[in-house]
Amino acid sequence: MKLLTDEEKAALELQFNVILKSCPRCKSKEDKALVRKAFDLANEAHQGTRRRSGEPYFYHPISVAIISAKEIGLGTTSVICALLHDVVEDTDYTLEDIKLLFGEKVAQIIDGLTKISNVFEQGSTSLQAENFRKMLLTLSDDVRVILIKLADRLHNMRTLDSMPEYKQMKIAAETLYLYAPLAHRLGLYSIKTELEDLSLKHQHPAVFDEIKKKLTESEKERQIYINRFSEPILERLNEIDAKYNITGRPKSIFSIWNKMHVKSVPFEEIYDIFAIRIIFEPDSQQSEKTQCWNIYSQVTDIYQPKPDRLRDWVSTPKANGYEALHTTVMGPDGKWVEVQIRSKRMDEIAERGYAAHWKYKGEGNDESELDKWIKKIRELLENPDANAIEFIDEFKMNLFSSEIFVFTPKGTLKRLPKDSTALDFAYEIHSQIGDRAIGAKVNHKLVPLSHTLRSGDQVEILTSETSQPQKDWLNFVTTAKAKSRIKEKFKSERRDNIEKGKTMLEAKFTELEIPITSVLFKKLMLGYEVFSKEDIYCKIGSQEIDLNDVRKVINRKSKNKFIRYWRLQITKTTSKLPLLKRSSETPQQHTEAKINRKQPFVINDEAEQNNYTIAKCCAPIPGDDVVGYLSENDGVIIHKKLCPNAQKIMSNFGDKIVAVKWTTHKVLSFLVRIEINGIDNIGIVNNLTNLISKELDVNMRTVYFNANDGVFEGFIDLYIHDTFDLDALMRDLKKIKGINSVKRVEQTEDIE
Repeated sequence: MKLLTDEEKAALELQFNVILKSCPRCKSKEDKALVRKAFDLANEAHQGTRRRSGEPYFYHPISVAIISAKEIGLGTTSVICALLHDVVEDTDYTLEDIKLLFGEKVAQIIDGLTKISNVFEQGSTSLQAENFRKMLLTLSDDVRVILIKLADRLHNMRTLDSMPEYKQMKIAAETLYLYAPLAHRLGLYSIKTELEDLSLKHQHPAVFDEIKKKLTESEKERQIYINRFSEPILERLNEIDAKYNITGRPKSIFSIWNKMHVKSVPFEEIYDIFAIRIIFEPDSQQSEKTQCWNIYSQVTDIYQPKPDRLRDWVSTPKANGYEALHTTVMGPDGKWVEVQIRSKRMDEIAERGYAAHWKYKGEGNDESELDKWIKKIRELLENPDANAIEFIDEFKMNLFSSEIFVFTPKGTLKRLPKDSTALDFAYEIHSQIGDRAIGAKVNHKLVPLSHTLRSGDQVEILTSETSQPQKDWLNFVTTAKAKSRIKEKFKSERRDNIEKGKTMLEAKFTELEIPITSVLFKKLMLGYEVFSKEDIYCKIGSQEIDLNDVRKVINRKSKNKFIRYWRLQITKTTSKLPLLKRSSETPQQHTEAKINRKQPFVINDEAEQNNYTIAKCCAPIPGDDVVGYLSENDGVIIHKKLCPNAQKIMSNFGDKIVAVKWTTHKVLSFLVRIEINGIDNIGIVNNLTNLISKELDVNMRTVYFNANDGVFEGFIDLYIHDTFDLDALMRDLKKIKGINSVKRVEQTEDIE
């Protein structure tokens, strides 16, 4: 324990005044006294404790309190909870102590912020997922728990440099997977943006630094261009006596990187890096909506708009309360510029999110979309038996940012995630309508339940009293509500089949006079190729297993008696994961005991092949940004950091993550696929293959090209040592006359 120095004590005391200045809602003497009381208690409780950076630990709760008040706009109760949020978890104070000192509400919020201390059975669940689920349970009572948790996460991300690399990866992935979408859903745009940028900084530092450098280098040029672009707009708005403010809006580093990655384009081809925001003071003579469209008209009189880039969130606000009018117009020198138009009220809601939403809530009597979303989360939380990881997966579905708007036959508007189907719509109306659905009419045309809806569709669901949910419905529903309801139906059916099957099997064994033993069940599991007693009971109950054959199955000898299989399954997903195998005749010691997670796991030419596995879902090669997952029996499984499965692993099983480093790797070759397109010149394919095989001495496995109307496209599967060789090869291929683009295909599982 290292006690505070006099300088640190003085610095901490100054922070109390910073907190009060950051909280305009902490005005009364009573409020200030309560904040002082919480400040002193937390300071005393954390006395002598320091963060990894070496600074007193109490700086962290202070920073969380300031973010909660200043950047989110919360009040006295939230500031008190932020100051005390780690006291119960890390010190001798209990929730009962907090309740006695600060009341029921403060204790309830802090309980939601306190991590679970129970020890879960290994492999049965994820402690990370359970912690997150517990925190969300309090959403039913008080959304401030989530807002303070976001402030806590933001400060942790700002100070992540002092953590070891494997913890940085776990926290950054968890932030990107859950906390950034959650901030977006609650309307906290600036916090969401910073969380994304900080996650990218720690997951892909080289990429982050490169984009940041390019933004810095082009900043002066961008500002000159924005001033030139804005000048005629300023003149027009002054002519109509509008009260406004125009600012340049830089695109976030994460957003630029995401577009570069998704569209496979370089930094220079991201056209909407240029953006301005017009924020106007409302005129009492006109509605804010009318003023937005008036300003839009002035802008598009000067610059030609891009028709498919108009976003009207004024007529129909986003589910998180966001309102604005977005358009993209062609500016000087042939550059696209995004223009955002919103009122001062809209801007405050956009930047401050939930807190501002409540400030303006009294202006209308309608229930907000944010309130409706919170109700959906409460419904999701009502199933206490749901697996924690499944719950997180389903919760994430409710954080969708892309929405469509569809209508009931009577014209009621319903919001759904993009790519929702008619069946999702049925469950959105009512669970029983979903259960009984047999088809739908979309815009008066008959369609199947799997039909994907588009904004503006009018949907009528056709039902039948005899219809029941089908298992294949899970393959095409999108919303968490639909998935949860369908799964619950089949869980109920499975429970009934298990009870029925158990009774039938016991009766059969009694009839055959065979005693029930664990050895007997092992034979049955092997014979019927199932993994548990419950699976046997369920198959018997559903009549998939004929009990008349049970004696043959018991007496059958199997050559594969000693082989067991495990499938690495992090969450239920459509992505296939590698099937891993080991023999029980030669049991391996747990790999985790051999690997020091504080040191990067090194893959080089001398590395033992049986000590690691290359994940088939993303097929990384040397030079890729990768992360390792410590499998209990199969060593380190290597994933790309960008792999969706890796993101889920890091978010749910952070204690199994290890940093991975490639070194010189010229012995092994790795299969990759590159896509190529261009002009169908005579001999171009021959030029390509000659360059690859003869000049660059690279082995090819598959070559496929298709030409049509003078343009060709196709792919080549080839064996590469590392990303450096691959990048060099792709650069050489691009030099061939007629080649338009050459890019690596990230998903290579289908070529195995």
